[in-house]
Amino acid sequence: MTPFFATSAWVTARESLVLRGGRRHTIHLPVRYGLVIHPKVGPVLIDTGYTPHSTQGANRSHLLRLYGNILRPELHDAEQPVPFLAGFGLVPKDVSVVIISHFHADHISGLMMFPSARFIANGETWSRLRKRSIFGNLRHGIFPELIPDDFEERLVRLSSLLPAGPLHGLPQGIDLFGDGSMIAIDLPGHADGLFGILFTTTTTPLLYGVDAEWLRQAIIEVRMPRYPARLTAANVSAAKKSNALLRRFMESGGEVLLCHDPKPTAYDFASGERA
Repeated sequence: MTPFFATSAWVTARESLVLRGGRRHTIHLPVRYGLVIHPKVGPVLIDTGYTPHSTQGANRSHLLRLYGNILRPELHDAEQPVPFLAGFGLVPKDVSVVIISHFHADHISGLMMFPSARFIANGETWSRLRKRSIFGNLRHGIFPELIPDDFEERLVRLSSLLPAGPLHGLPQGIDLFGDGSMIAIDLPGHADGLFGILFTTTTTPLLYGVDAEWLRQAIIEVRMPRYPARLTAANVSAAKKSNALLRRFMESGGEVLLCHDPKPTAYDFASGERA
């Protein structure tokens, strides 16, 4: 069972913002999301990436428009969900589950596209999200307008699933489908409730670290970004621990894949590099 990751969009940033001691030139960061064809559950998406819902939607709030104008994501039309799924003979209604690693816009922008899917997410984070004000959620980088109205009815809370592990030097996680193939691993720091996914069926143990770090280089060389990039972290101290966890996993022979690292990987649906 191999995961495939598409690039939904690119975001341009100065390297020095995402890598301590980095250069001042700009780099193009992909915004990945994944697909797994589970033998029993069927098509499973890992987040949704950026879609027109967050970048072009006519009914976007002023705050979401402002967010888009600041980050200016450039959508990659060829790997948006519809053509990406079509590459596997699928359409959005075929998707049975969307795993939501966290609730930032570049990870949930396309939730409305999947009317048949259940949503696996951190239930405690969802509860906090519902209680916060618009500006309280904005402070956490969350835009509830991107979340379907029936989200609560379709939600599968991580806390309702079975524990698993520890495996490969990682802490105990959550068995997403009860077969040990995909394990949710807590990776706090970047965002409220962020978790990664350990794939146990790949040749080399693979940990999708999502946004626990922007670049693998920052993990390998212990070069976490400083201010102002740190201001985007929900908890800087926890982010440092997640960075160290990923580094230990890599040093033990595991492979780490990140949402925004621009270097192509063996799991990319097509080249992750900007043409």
